[in-house]
This record gives sequence, C-alpha cells and structure tokens, in this order.
Amino acid sequence: MKVVIVGGVAGGATAAARIRRLDEQAQIVVFERSGYISYANCGLPYYVGGVIADPAELTLQTPESFFARFRVIMKVRHEVTAIRPDRKSVSVRNLETGEAFEESYDKLILSPGARPTQPRLPGVGIDKVFTLRTVEDTFRIRAYIDACHPKSAVLAGGGFISLELAENLRELGMEVTIVQRPKQLMNPFDADMASLLHNEMRRNGVKLALGHTVEGFVEKDDGVDVLLEGEAALHADLVVLAIGVTPDTSLAKEAGLELGIKDSIVVNDRMETSVSDIYAAGDAVQVRHYVTGEATLLSLAGPANKQGRIIADNICGGDSRYHGSQGSSVIKVFDLTAATTGINETSARKAGLEVDTVILSPMSHAGYYPGGKLMTMKVIFEKGSGRLLGAQIIGYEGVDKRIDVLATAIHAGLRADQLKDLDLAYAPPYSSAKDPVNMAGFMIDNIFRGTLKQWHLEEVSALPRDGSVTLLDTRTAEEYEAGHIEGFQNIPVDELRERLDEIEKGRRVYVICQSGLRSYIACRILEGSGYEAYNFSGGFRFYDAVMHDRCLIQSASACGRDQV
Repeated sequence: MKVVIVGGVAGGATAAARIRRLDEQAQIVVFERSGYISYANCGLPYYVGGVIADPAELTLQTPESFFARFRVIMKVRHEVTAIRPDRKSVSVRNLETGEAFEESYDKLILSPGARPTQPRLPGVGIDKVFTLRTVEDTFRIRAYIDACHPKSAVLAGGGFISLELAENLRELGMEVTIVQRPKQLMNPFDADMASLLHNEMRRNGVKLALGHTVEGFVEKDDGVDVLLEGEAALHADLVVLAIGVTPDTSLAKEAGLELGIKDSIVVNDRMETSVSDIYAAGDAVQVRHYVTGEATLLSLAGPANKQGRIIADNICGGDSRYHGSQGSSVIKVFDLTAATTGINETSARKAGLEVDTVILSPMSHAGYYPGGKLMTMKVIFEKGSGRLLGAQIIGYEGVDKRIDVLATAIHAGLRADQLKDLDLAYAPPYSSAKDPVNMAGFMIDNIFRGTLKQWHLEEVSALPRDGSVTLLDTRTAEEYEAGHIEGFQNIPVDELRERLDEIEKGRRVYVICQSGLRSYIACRILEGSGYEAYNFSGGFRFYDAVMHDRCLIQSASACGRDQV
C-alpha cells in the first residue's frame, strides 16, 4: 500500500507516524510546501519575543529524524499542484529545482492546513506588513526586529496569535496597538468575560482600538500608516495581520471534492472526503461541533492530531470515528490564563437554545493556604434539560485544571447540576474541599431546585428606580462607599436580620455583593422571611470590570481611539 500525504505538521505528520506503527510495509510519502514538516505552531509568537531562544526548539521533527525512526519519505519544499483522482496520482513541483513530476497513490491524505486571511486592501504587500502562520513567517518577523529595532507595532485582529504576539512584543519594549472590527477580543469568549482580558491588556500597556475597520496600509515616515474607516490613521514601525485563517483548499476544489463552509473540505466521521480513497484532516476540513451538532471550522492543534490518527486507523483496516470538535482552548495573557470549552452564551442563543449561566469567583485553592488567587468562571447550560453547553474561566492559577474537568464533563454528557457530584482531588495548595467546579454545580443545582433565583448584568439598566422594587447591596459600608450601582441601598449581610423592617414586603428584592456569596446568603435570609429575592450573577467586582471596559470602548469610539 502506498500512501501520499499532502502537508505535514499536526494532521499529516501524525497520520504518517501512526500508519507506520500499524503497517510496517506501507510506503509513505509526505510532500510539504514549506521547509518544515513538523513544528510547534503555537510556539511561534514566543520565538518572536525571545522566550524561545533557539529556533531548533520550534522544529519537532526533521525529514532526517522522521525517516530514521519511521522510514517515511519526507519531501520538504515540494508543492503538490494538482490532484488527479481518475488515475490516483498527484502532480508535484520541487520548489528548489523547478522539477515537476507525478506521484501515484493508493490512499491520499490532505492536510494542507489554513493560510492567514489576506484582505484585499491597499498596501497588503508592503514589506513591513507581516503575517504569522509558519516558521518562515516567524523568522522574517524576528529578522526584521533584530535588524530594524521597531519601537511600535499594530496588530490587526484579536484572536490567539494577536494576543500572544502583543504580549511578546510588549516584553521587547514596543508600543503595541490591537485594532479590529468587533468590539471585543477573543470571540470564543462572551463579551462580558472578554472585558477581563481587555483590562489585563490595558494594564500591561497594550492599546485597544476595538470596533474599528482597517481600510489599508500606506508606507510613511519609515513606517506604516494603518488606515481606519472614518478615523485617523494609526502609525507603526511594524504591522502584523492576524485576522484569522482561511482553509487552504484550492487543490481539493480543483479536484472536485465536496466543499463546505469557507470552501473547507467536507468529510464524514471517518475523515473520508467525497472522493474514494482521499482523506482530509486539520484546519482545512469542516467538522461537526460536538455540542451543537452543526457544521463548523475550528483551527486547533488537538483536533488535527486526533483526525490524523483516525485516518491512519481507517487506512490500515480499522474503523475509527471522529465525534466532533468541542473547541477547548487555553491562552496566556500576560499574568492571566484564559480558557474556554464548548459554546459560549452568545453562540448558544444564536443557535436558538434557551440557556442560563452562573458566574462565580472562587479562589484557586483553599483560602487559608497562602497564595490563593481569584478566578472568574462562567458556566453555560440549557434550561429544562440541564445540558452542560460550555464554560469560560479567566484567572491566574488552576484555570487549565478546571477547564479540562468541564471539557470532560461536556464530552461525557453530564448535566450541569451533576458537576456537584464530581469527586475531585483536594489538598490546600491545589484546591478547596468544594472545588470551583463543584461550586458551579451547587449553584446550578440550587437554580433547578428553586433555591437560587438570579438576575444578570444585562438587566441592570432596566431595573426600575421608582421604588416598585428594592435594590439591595449587602457589602460592608466601606465597600459600598468605594463604589456601587446607583439606586442600591446598603445593608451589610451580617446586619440584615436586624434591619428587615427597612425592606418593604411585597416587592421583589434584587441583591448584590462583591462576588455573589454574601448576596446569596442574604437572599436565603430574605426568602426565609417572606420576601422574593434575586441574586446578582457575578457580583459587583464582575459588574465593575465589565462596565469599566464598556465605558472605555464607548469613549474610544467617540474619540476615535482607545488610549488607555
């Protein structure tokens, strides 16, 4: 059996190694357009910033090491120019010599990945305007920095690469501005949670120009002017386009394979394309979202590796299936860690689901053990069924641990309230006896039982201030004086029982505290005394962070720039 693989890195290289482990006699040939067959894509921004100093650390395997271990022929700097399913061959060009030839196959695996989205804008080809996707891209940016010592950079786009690159460029001492059309960074997060990321970026000196559209680039004063729609241009010494990726599927399209979203390759759960004996994996394929069941694109290394393994199993006579992508991811943002899995509240509502959320701010480990730090968790679930849909966590320590537990719970089909039953490891330096994941489950269980009724941030402006409801802040007097929502009266929770006569019965009571715990206790006191009480989801700390961010974005829109 002869297997030809188009593209290395996650999907292609994984498939090649797995096929060899399953079939010692198979002939395996990989054609890779770049000079690298297996590299740490996610490490590229850290090489630009000097965190990874040795370029060799980016290369996980070389053609020589791969051949020595797996006897796989790795041909780098070879571009497949056409697929010919009728005679089961591919046309190939050696990019170094110009030689063109045809290679036959019994099975063909497509792992072409995705290319940086290149908007059709004036000035995209300027030599100071870069993209960051491959090792070669990384070397070009690093070489420019070493040679020209730029002092400022504009990053177009607000996804993973942009945030990681912003941090690394700031560590090099550059002034950094992120500009993009949406009014939030990191679309996998809901806008309220993204506010925490915005505040961290600003705290570290990154300027945000959110809600602005890039119209082009012009060389000026030894740098680049980034032209914005309806606003003054941004000037920088260096520009990086990081506005997303597009499936690189021109070969598949020309060969007549069925295509889906953004011309991605349609595959079944065996990773088979619409053409016999051709498989596809990685960023170029359309997959099923594990939570919604809808077709989607998710450019992540984990799914690509799994898909490559599944293809290898099936080529070698097995029957492995890909059950869908869940979108679990994690990113370092200066001192913060941000992670997500499943779908966010925004996507769930767009999908027509009736959802609810809990927002909590637990400590990373037992409060009495030194060094514990707050994290903010948002868990999304479906009303009625209790189906766990997604989660977002932003904090300092233990974020990755909790998101992986929640990702596992979603994959296993646990109801959101069953999070309370998970038996999770506890020792004071690592967790609490009631782990944050358990706490989310307790809160959701209370909602299902009617023990907890909530109100949410989007309801704040609609709350009547005419005395028809009671607005109650249960923090200490000092906390209240430091900042509160207009119209809320202050009765500290520990004084509430003695001051119930200050709250008129027959009116709904909307309660808030710093994190949501004291206000929940106040709600139980009120409910036990004949009141109808609602607890604010997230607490004043969360409310203040989100509203501060929204105010900055709004004022930036008015003046044309966020200079915070």
